[in-house]
Amino acid sequence: MRDILNDLEAGKYLSDPDPVRRAQIQMKTPLPKRFYNAASVAPVDNGFAVHLDGKPVRTPGKALLVLPTEAAAALVADEFAAQSETIDPVKMPVMRLVNTAIDGVASDPQAVLEDILRLASSDLTCYRADAPQGLVERQNQHWDPVIDWARTLGARFNLAEGIIHVEQPRETIAVLGSHLAQRAEPLRLAAIHVMTSLTGSALLALAVDFGEIDAEAAWAAAHVDEDWQIEHWGQDAEAVARRAARKRDMMAAAGLLQALKG
Repeated sequence: MRDILNDLEAGKYLSDPDPVRRAQIQMKTPLPKRFYNAASVAPVDNGFAVHLDGKPVRTPGKALLVLPTEAAAALVADEFAAQSETIDPVKMPVMRLVNTAIDGVASDPQAVLEDILRLASSDLTCYRADAPQGLVERQNQHWDPVIDWARTLGARFNLAEGIIHVEQPRETIAVLGSHLAQRAEPLRLAAIHVMTSLTGSALLALAVDFGEIDAEAAWAAAHVDEDWQIEHWGQDAEAVARRAARKRDMMAAAGLLQALKG
């Protein structure tokens, strides 16, 4: 299943799932020249296609790149339009996500759904620090509202101090599975999976999809521990670059979710 979810369009241009490592490889690999003048969106029978100089874009799997809403297709077209003399897929996170959904997730959405539920069983928001008090309070501030929101869905999560695994009730995972089953469209499911993987929290990803919190709030909640460490110990340039690349992918997934709603 991981093969499906790792940048399927990549070939040599997206040869590593880590965004910083991809960029390093990319620096050593000649990028393809931009071969088109204009990127546009065109209505088709089952949605909206992305065109380059009037010709439809296809996924690496040779499927037509068609999205259900004009806004979603425009996100991909805008990424093509933003390319300069070369085409840099690393800087096209929506296109990569769409290709993954069409070529991979669409063939087995249940496997992706189950992977999200697996991650939910060890959700970031359930593992709390017992000290220092400032970190405890910050975790509570960012995470308790999400846990409380999940409870309104009928999902009651067990919390733990430290990193020792805590078992979640089967009923809780089943409730999340029911809500995810209503979001099983490949594009939407792929976006939720990306956000879950990047934040370590299916609850944060679902809260964004439900409109309970925005992507910036989810990103901040996912990095409470990291930000605490940065405030006290600082960070290096590589960590900054890695986080920026991951946030770009997070915001792309959230933007696609919003665009799919029309």
